[in-house]
Amino acid sequence: MKVIIPLANGCEEIEVITNIDVLRRAGVEVETISLKGLEVKGAHNIIIKADKKIDELNIEEVGGIILPGGMPGAANLRDDKRIINIVQKLDQKDGLIAAICAAPIVLEAAGVIRDRPATSYPGFGQEMESCTYLQDRVVVDDNLITGRGPGVALEFALKIVELLVNKEKAEEIKVEMISNF
Repeated sequence: MKVIIPLANGCEEIEVITNIDVLRRAGVEVETISLKGLEVKGAHNIIIKADKKIDELNIEEVGGIILPGGMPGAANLRDDKRIINIVQKLDQKDGLIAAICAAPIVLEAAGVIRDRPATSYPGFGQEMESCTYLQDRVVVDDNLITGRGPGVALEFALKIVELLVNKEKAEEIKVEMISNF
């Protein structure tokens, strides 16, 4: 299964790189896509080069999406109709939908968190009125995973591995990375 991570200017770099790294360690095919040019400037002025542009993406090959937060990155994703369309299509086929930090606002805009438990970076809950808002570090509801922010990026990525691969692989990576949570 291919998982995509869309990159928008202003994205949270830790959330991008941690998810790419951990999922690739687990053997998951991860592809980064940009909304415009291949080079994206993160929230902390780090340049990240995407694998391809969104217009080159074949949605039929995609089984999941991981939305990084950061501002204005999450708002840029929320305001892009192509991202909203991908999220909605994945939800219809029970594909993985994961969003961390401010990015759950994309899920609200796509209408996929109505009456479902979710979390986000503090202060963004008010923009997620349709969900059952929780303040947990990572929240899982079937195909939907949300996380609080940069400080839980590793825990969030390992939870995705647990769901896409298995718990044993997530534990193996956790031990290899000397993670104590």
